[in-house]
Amino acid sequence: MNRLPILTRLLLLSAILSPVQAAASLGPLERCKEDIGAILLVLRDSSLEREARWEKVSAILYERVDFRSMSQSVLAANWQTATPEEKEEFVDYFSQYLEEVYRQKIEAYSNQRVEYVHETIAEERAVVDTVIATESTRIPVSYKMKNNDGEWFIYDVVIEGLSLVNNYRSSFGDKIKTDGMEGLLADIRGQIEQYRADYLMQRQAAEPPNQ
Repeated sequence: MNRLPILTRLLLLSAILSPVQAAASLGPLERCKEDIGAILLVLRDSSLEREARWEKVSAILYERVDFRSMSQSVLAANWQTATPEEKEEFVDYFSQYLEEVYRQKIEAYSNQRVEYVHETIAEERAVVDTVIATESTRIPVSYKMKNNDGEWFIYDVVIEGLSLVNNYRSSFGDKIKTDGMEGLLADIRGQIEQYRADYLMQRQAAEPPNQ
């Protein structure tokens, strides 16, 4: 009985499996649509308590947003001069900061419609253009994405032409000039604590008094 050489069999196996693997790896627009769809499903789930709902949303965000690449873009040249410890702290604090800043905006979702308009791919980078539509307004939102080992991740969000990364790059850059990286980290940490305290107060004020 003739036997195929091991190398030939491996090549045949690779050829058989490669279409399956390609199908499993979503393009940027489909990846974006799936991630946003997953978040919207959680937000529409009335069976979940508020904190449980946010834990699920937060888990999706941390899985699908490349906070490290976003942090590098925000710090720009300051990323190169930061110590390894400062880089890790910044990624950690900045991701927490964004979560607190945008939590109430995400939780305020009330059945707006998301339209997926177009994707533009340039090698390992892509932009997915969407529109958030209500009865009276249409808000353009673009997601900048990066291909990491075959998977697309968000690293910037542009709302009505305003880039999240560019906005923070300017304000954080000014802070570093005056107070250094240590001062920026302390400032972000303080803002996280303040957002959490304010959010807790708002929740307590909204709760009905005990009978």
